[in-house]
Amino acid sequence: MPIDGVMEYKRLCGRIRERKMAENSRKQRGSEAAVDSGNARKRKTAGRNGSGQKMSAREREKRKRKKIILFIVEIFALLLMVVVLYGVTKGEKVGKVDLKEEDIVINQEVKEREESTKMKGYRNIALFGVDSTTGALAKNTRSDTIMIASINQDTGECKLVSVYRDTYLNLSNDTYNKCNAAYAKGGPEMAINMLNMNLDMNITDFVTVGFAGLSDTIDALGGIMIDVDEAEIGHLNSYQFTMAEDLKRPYKEVTQTGYQLLNGLQATAYCRIRYTAGDDFKRTERQREVLMAVTEAARKASPSVINQIANDIFNEIYTSLDLSEIISLLGDIGKYRIVDQAGFPHEDYRTTGNVGTKGSCVIPVDLKTNVEWLHSFLFNEDYSASGDVQSYSEKIKSDTGK
Repeated sequence: MPIDGVMEYKRLCGRIRERKMAENSRKQRGSEAAVDSGNARKRKTAGRNGSGQKMSAREREKRKRKKIILFIVEIFALLLMVVVLYGVTKGEKVGKVDLKEEDIVINQEVKEREESTKMKGYRNIALFGVDSTTGALAKNTRSDTIMIASINQDTGECKLVSVYRDTYLNLSNDTYNKCNAAYAKGGPEMAINMLNMNLDMNITDFVTVGFAGLSDTIDALGGIMIDVDEAEIGHLNSYQFTMAEDLKRPYKEVTQTGYQLLNGLQATAYCRIRYTAGDDFKRTERQREVLMAVTEAARKASPSVINQIANDIFNEIYTSLDLSEIISLLGDIGKYRIVDQAGFPHEDYRTTGNVGTKGSCVIPVDLKTNVEWLHSFLFNEDYSASGDVQSYSEKIKSDTGK
């Protein structure tokens, strides 16, 4: 391109840029003017109502009150969110498991008769204590403690039944062994099914706790009163020494007999004693004794102490209960009273003996009779065991010769 043409092209581009800059400047001045005009109109209409008329003092006061109320509602909503967040945070500490209804086995005759039996007015919860200091609560650990807590929903009266861990029963898969093997093989779901099938129960909820959870609960309550005898002191101190090492916490020896205040570690060790007269039968009595002492202490505790317990143990339990159900149970703790307790099989209908490779077992002498006694004890009803229980009873007789 000739030089003159290039120069002309550059001058033309320059004029185009100048025009665009001038146009943008005019638009900006027009926008600012519009904003100023709008602000002026707002100032003119300030103090006027929707119709353009000047607001009265009453209308201005009403608008002011409306703003204050809105502010209070916003603050309240914020506080509510904080409370909900706190509750969810606590709930996330719970080892929560959702048991599928279709996976829980309840004998068909029990389902059919439930509406017409006294069992309808009760809530039955399985309580498992596992021999674990490492937090293994879900499975792969045998349930050292198996209890059923049966709650009369009308009166708040509770009854506790320990199912002896070495009882020879159907594990719920038509294999027979010591019943505490069910938890190790299939966790709480299999353990619940084992209880329902062998005992004609309708349990759908459970709580599992390890050594640390029980110890922390008792410490949060300030300890519990237990009567310790001479034969128990040595075993108690031996157990708590072992647990103290595993849990990395200090321990204090019990040095005297009698009715005394035990801390969490001491009371948990007391639960584990089995090498005295009575063996495992006496040990389950100690477990129920501790649980009853814990319940009595909790009934007298303040709401702040109960909340402290929740904070201490929520991350140390495994349960099917929702947070709302747990809070409801804790809130109603003063309503509950443990009125009776026992062991299963009943002492009149049990024996012990070796069962092949299963070793020494507690044998229900006629499971059917034991189940009928259990329903009489828990629900005050004249009960006839289901056909399923009768078939399990015959199998136990065949395997054990008892």
